[in-house]
Amino acid sequence: MRSILLLFLIPLLFCTCKTEGEKSPTPVLTENESPKELEEPIEKSGNNVPFMWEAASVYFLLTDRFNNGSTENDLNFDRSNPTGPLRGFMGGDIAGITQKIQSGYFTDLGINAIWFTPVVEQVHGDTDEGTGNTYAYHGYWAKDWTALDPNFGTYDELKQMVEAAHKQGIRVLMDVVLNHTGPVTVQDPAWPEDWVRQSPTCDFSSYENTTSCTLVANLPDIYTDRDEAVELPDALLAKWKSEGRLSTELDELQNFFQRTGYPRAPRFYIIKWLSDYVNTLGIDGFRVDTVKHADEKAWAELYKEAAYAFENWKRRNPDKVLDDLPFYMVGEVYNYGASGGREFDFGDRKVDYFDYGFQALINFELKNDAKQDYESVFKKYSRLLHTKLKGQSILNYLTSHDDGAPFDPDRTQPYKSANVLLLSPGAAQVYYGDETSRDLTIEGTVGDATLRSFMNWEEVDSLEHTQAVLSHWQKLGRFRRDHPAVGAGKHKRLSKAPYVFSRTLITDTFKDKVVVGLELPEGVKKLRVKGFFGDGTTLRDTYSGTEVVVKNGQVELDTPYDIALLEVTPME
Repeated sequence: MRSILLLFLIPLLFCTCKTEGEKSPTPVLTENESPKELEEPIEKSGNNVPFMWEAASVYFLLTDRFNNGSTENDLNFDRSNPTGPLRGFMGGDIAGITQKIQSGYFTDLGINAIWFTPVVEQVHGDTDEGTGNTYAYHGYWAKDWTALDPNFGTYDELKQMVEAAHKQGIRVLMDVVLNHTGPVTVQDPAWPEDWVRQSPTCDFSSYENTTSCTLVANLPDIYTDRDEAVELPDALLAKWKSEGRLSTELDELQNFFQRTGYPRAPRFYIIKWLSDYVNTLGIDGFRVDTVKHADEKAWAELYKEAAYAFENWKRRNPDKVLDDLPFYMVGEVYNYGASGGREFDFGDRKVDYFDYGFQALINFELKNDAKQDYESVFKKYSRLLHTKLKGQSILNYLTSHDDGAPFDPDRTQPYKSANVLLLSPGAAQVYYGDETSRDLTIEGTVGDATLRSFMNWEEVDSLEHTQAVLSHWQKLGRFRRDHPAVGAGKHKRLSKAPYVFSRTLITDTFKDKVVVGLELPEGVKKLRVKGFFGDGTTLRDTYSGTEVVVKNGQVELDTPYDIALLEVTPME
């Protein structure tokens, strides 16, 4: 049976946190020892670790920038105009994601959920909004929600990707946009005026000036706050007819509106189209874009229909169901911080998005908190998740596709980044290339393009430093995946010097506990675990591959690392 890990972090080979003579003292008694009963090992089956969204390790990638699985789809719709640096399609696709799933890349990294940027059909043309000529490589400029963009791949390829992920126990989060269409270009006229508003541009000074406006200029805003029925755009009907699916699409819409009783308002068409992917593919959850810029009631409606579709898929595919968890939805409420608890403050109004279908929100605070000491960070989020946010969750990140102020833009602290992100309470978002120190400072780029370079696979294959960084992320990631207590358990400091803490998770059906030590002395290190692991317990350091036995309430290791990942050895 797989059981409990005891963790300590960062290879001394790369650590720069200690100067000569700075040796960590022998561990001291914890100020608040764990209850005596926790000394007994908690047993659990090695292959039956439950998946929990609140402890998930989510890998976020730009579909076009991760891996090019098929060069045959690299150019479509004559998207051949010159663009600004990193503002055109580069060839990444759904098939490329599948290749990396099947190669074990995500499994080796401890990833148990993949979030990929939208793959629905994008505007065909290019536009220049002051950042350089740009195509919709990022996926957030929808033209037709009912079709995939051929630059990203085919529907069959998406189906294969979802199935490949599920076979490895990896959930799939589809990135969805309900708030806006793509920009108007020469090839892409605006949607009808009863579907979208094209002014004013948001100034974010109030609730109304954040929701009833366009996010930026030339990004038509869907009327998510209106219930008046609208007709389908003539251009969309003509497109469906030319593709031979007009009757099918219209029949499905008729059935949807008849079943639900919703008015044929703009948002309900899109909700139907998005939930179709769940109904037919078994998508496990949505990452929802630009949440605070739409009427919040729309999100509850989206969740209701997606959850209904998910249960339908499960009933039709009982042999493919991973577990009995409901559909999952995490929202991007830009600048939401966990310190605010359940509510986001617009200045003149507060909204609790957890009341509108979201189980988690992306947390924009960790990138700043990461500058503090470990205990301050871990204690903060454990407290918030078990008080203000009890029953809800957050998705932490240090780097993303549109945050111009990441924690470590120069990639000088890849080990600390791993430690903070993967050990902080809550779910963790690994942005593609975090684990390989992909460059975020691309010369000549404008705005967020610098964050979106192609995945640095060549460095992974050739550079020892990159391989060492990746190895650290892999070991820590697998530890986190195998122990939901890391993300979902309660945090408690056991010792200040060296820094040692515990995480304990106890539910009705599952128990897990770990101990973590950071910034340990090189060579021989003694860690006091009295009150948590009993004498005679054999622990395995999975970082160095050695075993130790608890004696007199402590363990002694002799490794060249200031990190150790120990678990109770499996019981035969």
